Amino acid sequence: MKLTMVGTGYVGLVTGVCFAETGNDVTCLDVDARKIEKLKQNICPIYEPGLTEMMERNFKAGRLNYTLDKEEAYKDAEMIFICVGTPSDEKGHTDLKYIDAAADDIASVIKTLGPNQTPKVIVVKSTVPVGTTFYVRDRIRAIVGPDIPFSVADNPEFLKEGDAIIDFMKPDRVVVGVENEEAGEKFRDLYDPFVRNGHPIYIMDVPSAEMVKYASNNFLATKISFINEMANLCEAYGADINRVREGMCSDKRVGHHFLYPGLGYGGSCFPKDTLACIMMGDKAGVTTQISNAVHGTNQRQRNLFFKKIVKHFGGEMGLNGKTIAFWGLAFKPRTDDIREAPALSLVRMAVGYGATCRGFDPVAMENVAAEMGNTISLHDDIYETAKGADALIISTDWDEFKTPDFEKLASVMNGKVIFDGRNLYRRQQMGQLGFHYYSVGRQPVMPS
Repeated sequence: MKLTMVGTGYVGLVTGVCFAETGNDVTCLDVDARKIEKLKQNICPIYEPGLTEMMERNFKAGRLNYTLDKEEAYKDAEMIFICVGTPSDEKGHTDLKYIDAAADDIASVIKTLGPNQTPKVIVVKSTVPVGTTFYVRDRIRAIVGPDIPFSVADNPEFLKEGDAIIDFMKPDRVVVGVENEEAGEKFRDLYDPFVRNGHPIYIMDVPSAEMVKYASNNFLATKISFINEMANLCEAYGADINRVREGMCSDKRVGHHFLYPGLGYGGSCFPKDTLACIMMGDKAGVTTQISNAVHGTNQRQRNLFFKKIVKHFGGEMGLNGKTIAFWGLAFKPRTDDIREAPALSLVRMAVGYGATCRGFDPVAMENVAAEMGNTISLHDDIYETAKGADALIISTDWDEFKTPDFEKLASVMNGKVIFDGRNLYRRQQMGQLGFHYYSVGRQPVMPS
């Protein structure tokens, strides 16, 4: 099948490459000339395990192409996937300017092809408020007139950064919203290689497909905020959230996914999609109490963690002149994404109280440098990062942080203090090693 991806960001590139892997002829369109040139050299613009190798293989085979030419990208495509950014403000209002531009460009090309062309399916892959896919349909129809054949569909993505290739190639489910049965059959053919593991493809109405993405992410965000709230109760009453979690998650109705205490969720999806649900509720006059509570709990979580740091150093003035080291700067491991990363929130707070910050992340440091400038000094080694530090903050649970040489760590630090936002270490061990150790949902440990 001939496919076009509009936008070569995270979703567009992963989707295009994975479709090419199963034999489709995929064209990736972007307006950024430098980006397209790098893609043609098989230089991947994002960190995603396995993606570069798959890009190289399919580009060499001729199944994957990159272009700036909109007419070239659209004229022969059977399905056009809109995968552009949909940024939102602090209240969850979505900016559709890139969606608008894509719709207008598609309309311009298919209008010139005339009424005798094979109907194209124009697919909204970007995460958009419910109703946007029909808005795209109406916008295109207003430009091309009544005689140009096309249909629209919504096909939400469920990709976890760091595991996107596996998620796409072996999905839990595929969700598609269509206007007609013919489009539904096209999707069944397209996704058949990916659902042979027995997992379902759901063909449904368009608004329901749009809502599935929001409902899914909002629910997962709710689980994260819930376990963090329970962790805070554990700290207040002397319980251990790790033990509590073990006890509750053994219930099959509860499960264990996304029930790990920490610094709260970040990234590009959960914050944005939770706020979008709140915004959609406000517009429709529907009260979204749970979504509001989830968002508020998440924002408070990193503030509560920072209060532990302030308290340890004797108050707000105690941080002035201190050096704080950070292990982990991306919002989660296996990605270089720093959007809404808890670590950067903590860095900004610490700097605001006069601290000097040092940091290390296996893959995100280039993005951090561009975002933070001289706010934090970046280092190539975890021990170099901790050198001279009065405290260490662990904010991302990369594997290489899980079993460090604690004697070496203690020897390079100015103060043996660890604030563990991911509960990586055993409390008893840290006390025996002589560290002041603070974690989430567990009692602090003083040196024995």
